Amino acid sequence: MRHVIALDVGGTGMKAALAGPGGEMLHEARRATGRDRGPEAVVAGILDFAAELRAHGADRFGEPALAAGVAVPGIVDEEHGTAVYAANLGWRDVPLRALLGERLGSIPVALGHDVRTGGLAEGRIGAGRGADRFLFVPLGTGIAGAIGIDGRVESGAHGFAGEIGHVVVRPGGAPCPCGQRGCLERFASASAVSQAWAEACGDPGADAADCAEAVASGDARALAVWQGAVDALADGLVTALTLLDPRVLIIGGGLAEAGETLFTPLREAVGRRVTFQKLPEIVPAALGDTAGCLGAGLMAWDLLGTDPNGTTPTTVTPPEVTT
Repeated sequence: MRHVIALDVGGTGMKAALAGPGGEMLHEARRATGRDRGPEAVVAGILDFAAELRAHGADRFGEPALAAGVAVPGIVDEEHGTAVYAANLGWRDVPLRALLGERLGSIPVALGHDVRTGGLAEGRIGAGRGADRFLFVPLGTGIAGAIGIDGRVESGAHGFAGEIGHVVVRPGGAPCPCGQRGCLERFASASAVSQAWAEACGDPGADAADCAEAVASGDARALAVWQGAVDALADGLVTALTLLDPRVLIIGGGLAEAGETLFTPLREAVGRRVTFQKLPEIVPAALGDTAGCLGAGLMAWDLLGTDPNGTTPTTVTPPEVTT
């Protein structure tokens, strides 16, 4: 069975799979990233995990993986295969593609940014399937984005394309670790909503999910916090769609788990702001926390550039997606 290694490295955990030529998960595994042991240990853990996956594939399917795709957080130089910087993992300038290629027997390795890799999967086999232009925006601890164009995701000239979370929507507002003030993610990320709701309700342990529940029950304080986040998000998204003109706008991450509590007011807020722009379809992400791993598998198959028989340029057949 022809297969590739797919690995999604997060701040606390790693998700991995052996992916078949149709994108199907032939084997799945998870383990802790181990960031508490330091960046060198994290890198060693990634290499060991990948080697174990290779051995499992060779034993189970009679041949080793043909390629590998790896998604990592932070700043990523995809062209040179370097994990440039990740604050939550503590590493700098790790030549991860070369290290993995050496550990895995010199097979081709693709290294990608975690959000862009997840966006690749959402665009090809998830909520954006069939769309020639899409924008994927996950609302988590921060806010990032993936710009999809004809089945690929744009990384930009320097690897920073899609950083919508650092579009300034409230000039002079809350300071952001990036050095600006008033960035979108300081008002509309899941962590920003959690902080605002905790302050509003007086419970330090309250989070964005609690705020969404309070909104659904009609709590006036929660409605004010939620609407503030929705308005900021709509301002940032209208800027993005003005520049990019996507056909589909895919919203994911923890905040999107609120469902129509988020999407109904968000669609209304975006609709009120557009003038000449064409309003895109605004939909929830479909793949959840598997998007990064699925995208890593797609990147690996793209490296091979062949169909399962190794003869023609590849168009990966998507697996069935359950939402």
